[in-house]
Amino acid sequence: MLMSTMPMPQALPPAPLEDDDADLARRAAQADVAAFEQLYRRHHRRLHGVIVRLVGQAGARAEDLTQEAFVRAWQALPTFRFDSALSTWLHRLAVNTALMELRSRRNRPWHEDDAALDAVATPDTASRAQLGRDLDRAVASLPPRARAVLVLHDVEGWKHEEIAAELGMAVGSSKAQLHRARGLLRARIGDCT
Repeated sequence: MLMSTMPMPQALPPAPLEDDDADLARRAAQADVAAFEQLYRRHHRRLHGVIVRLVGQAGARAEDLTQEAFVRAWQALPTFRFDSALSTWLHRLAVNTALMELRSRRNRPWHEDDAALDAVATPDTASRAQLGRDLDRAVASLPPRARAVLVLHDVEGWKHEEIAAELGMAVGSSKAQLHRARGLLRARIGDCT
């Protein structure tokens, strides 16, 4: 009788992903390659996505930059202080890697990066996935600085002051590039509909 009035033990909820990431990061910081591989598999798509959005190249170069971001993560993990979630730290590493790529392109003529301007696909209104791909292509076709400001501001949520400092431009230039990028996107998407 006493047994029936006792509450049944409840299963503990699974550990949050952040806790699991922290454990994997601690192990990886101690040169546990298997733990780092798990982190890689868990975060690769997200980091690759932000790099593609920033540099505008979904091919081999974006994959190279993603690998570069993970190499930097592997090297820096022993100094990671766990002040933020590991996913936030990895994301910032990926953004910084992409921004360094954009900075290295500054000395190249603009027409190299503008070659994709005519590559905007026609959206298929029956499919959200196709529309999303078309939007991604339209963003990728933007001039590099305008694309970087648009992605950092509208997708990543950065403030103009942060963007200006990171890209080495005035706050007013960041705002102008965002305005330019949005106008170009409107025109390109409007041309497709």
